[in-house]
Amino acid sequence: MRVPLLDLSEQYRALEKPIQEAIAEVLRTQHFVLGEKVDEFEQAICRYTGAKFAIGVSSGTDALLAILMAMGIGPGDAVITTAYTFFATAGCIARVGARPIFVDIDPTTYNLDPRCLRTFLQTKTEKTSAGVTYQGHKIRALVPVHLFGLCCEMEEIAAIAAEYDIPMIEDAAQAIGAEFPGASGGRQAGTMGHTGYFSFYPSKNLGAAGDAGLIVTNDKALADQLRIIRQHGMEKRYFHGVIGGNFRLDALQAAILRVKLPHLDAWSAARRRVADAYGEEFRDAGLTSRVTLPTEPYRDRNVENHHIFHQYVIRAPLRDGLKEHLQEQGIGSAIYYPLGLHEQVCFSYLGYQHGDLPQTEAAARETLALPIYPELTRDAQNHVVSAIAEFYRAN
Repeated sequence: MRVPLLDLSEQYRALEKPIQEAIAEVLRTQHFVLGEKVDEFEQAICRYTGAKFAIGVSSGTDALLAILMAMGIGPGDAVITTAYTFFATAGCIARVGARPIFVDIDPTTYNLDPRCLRTFLQTKTEKTSAGVTYQGHKIRALVPVHLFGLCCEMEEIAAIAAEYDIPMIEDAAQAIGAEFPGASGGRQAGTMGHTGYFSFYPSKNLGAAGDAGLIVTNDKALADQLRIIRQHGMEKRYFHGVIGGNFRLDALQAAILRVKLPHLDAWSAARRRVADAYGEEFRDAGLTSRVTLPTEPYRDRNVENHHIFHQYVIRAPLRDGLKEHLQEQGIGSAIYYPLGLHEQVCFSYLGYQHGDLPQTEAAARETLALPIYPELTRDAQNHVVSAIAEFYRAN
């Protein structure tokens, strides 16, 4: 049985008619960039997340780049984030001339560890009336990444950020709809910091038909500045008060996403059912002593979307051999991410050494993403787990 890592065809077949109608309407109007469809989608995201303002942009990467530009972050500044994430998070920080600072992750959630964050700020930085500095760089922001569809431990992280007066930019590229069970009730990923952003890359839980992204914030001044920056810094046509970029969201993508958005919570619930089924299959196969399954720390904390399982990531000994075995069995899998960002060649100038972030490095060696999507069948999951059991019986 062939089991792909992701299959988008079933989702499209279920929504083919309304998606085609939405595309046809855009083609009839010939309004392809920003405009009414983008406005409608932005308003729908505000209703869904509870954010006051939403700014559609061209990708999740451009979302962070625009935020950093709007906040005036650049040379002489530093931004704290995790090294265990997609390259764009640190890449955007470097692109504006700021210094990425990497803090290690929690070994069970793979998210930024608030204990490591506090230790870093207490031992490696200097707090003055002008702000917090590290090696002569002023720390201008903190970017926690809600990885694989699970929110970071946001109460602790937010408290630390507030103590040090560091604004938070939430990287919710993989976590739209995920909730954190705060003391005052559930809060959605992207809405707990000064600003947050999403990616709608096709493989995301809410995916476009190409690149697309969006920023949310409750800060009107920041929202206004972001709308200017996404159009080359134009507030009035052909008059540029600031330098921006071509970060505009296409109307076609907004129209498609608007059709899909009402289905997002149902898809997230289906992914959780798939995750539950994986747990049963692994337990039935006697594999839980060999393979570490994803953690669900907020499962019993009175929030529905406690995890949206953008990826189903296990920690597995002999990971590379297991991946090769699955491929031979026609089963898709992926390594997110094979190397911590602190060890990427392009960031060698930062001076990190192997061993500096041990939990990041362990996750990079041991984690493997298995097939997960709302339509994945129990038979397919049984085939995946049976293949994993076969590998470990032989090894």
